[in-house]
Amino acid sequence: MRIVSKNFISDRSRPGLTTTAIGAVDLQGTGGNWATVGRRSRGGRRVHRQREKRKGKSVGLRIGTLNVGTMTGKGRELADVMERRKVDILCVQETRWKGSKARSIGAGFKLFYYGVDSKRNGVGVVLKEEFVRNVLEVKRVSDRVMSLKLEIEGVMLNVVSGYAPQVGCDLEEKERFWSELDEVMESIPMGERVVIGADFNGHVGEGNTGDEEVMGKFGVKERNLEGQMVVDFAKRMDMGVVNTYFQKREEHRVTYKSGGRRTQVDYILCRRGNLKEISDCKVVVGESVSRQHRMVVCRMNLMVCKTKRSKIDIEKKTKWWKLKKEECCEEFRQKLRQALGGQVVLPDD
Repeated sequence: MRIVSKNFISDRSRPGLTTTAIGAVDLQGTGGNWATVGRRSRGGRRVHRQREKRKGKSVGLRIGTLNVGTMTGKGRELADVMERRKVDILCVQETRWKGSKARSIGAGFKLFYYGVDSKRNGVGVVLKEEFVRNVLEVKRVSDRVMSLKLEIEGVMLNVVSGYAPQVGCDLEEKERFWSELDEVMESIPMGERVVIGADFNGHVGEGNTGDEEVMGKFGVKERNLEGQMVVDFAKRMDMGVVNTYFQKREEHRVTYKSGGRRTQVDYILCRRGNLKEISDCKVVVGESVSRQHRMVVCRMNLMVCKTKRSKIDIEKKTKWWKLKKEECCEEFRQKLRQALGGQVVLPDD
């Protein structure tokens, strides 16, 4: 026979993973350890609708990054992958296309790109057709850094594509890249959203001891010098390395595979204050656009503030009911006579 105490309260919580990157930050202690999750959403549909109404409108976006190796002969294939995976915005690196243009790649997608050499480097941003008309500004800084500014439902979103020098490149070239990226970030007002999709050619590593404010602990393997540069940049610009906040299988964290090497070098970054708008981030497997690199995609719910109507825009209503009062009626007659210059005889005069 089972005896249950009258003071016993059953545990009705449902353990589960966090749903946003900022939730992952909140649940980690100072040492990066995870607290037990036991939250449960309460209330019916009506309550949920009221909560969503208070939060305001949100626009769902899927933003990704991919080192394509070369864009030559891959335009339509890349567009098909974006359409199939429902990616709205994609940062691409190593395009190897010379020039600074915008070109349609099919399936309703357009590529804004910049390159100075058809054999190396080159960056670009691919947009879904419905967002092309939202582009306000395109900054082509170099063949390693470029940015687009879009206005979506009144919210300014800056998308930056970056391609860092490889491990064997000169230190001067690496410093030039980080200097260019710093300049782009410093030119963006703090009130605007920023998403960086880049091949940083560095490993931020697994774990986040000492760096909890800019990254989670779900990296891959050990950090190297180039990965430390990524972390230092994130601290300098108050950004978060989005990939590392979500607990995924290693297959969905590895962005680069070549032979026996399995590493993480492609990252998505956003301002720490906007991490709450990121609900998921993982590597897309099963696509063959690039031989070695794999696409990283994050889901962003862009919070749109409700625009308040100004007093000028609000049309004043005529309060006809006040004419029922004799005082108001007489005052109205006098003002109307003055407006008409006393040339018209009003009723009851």
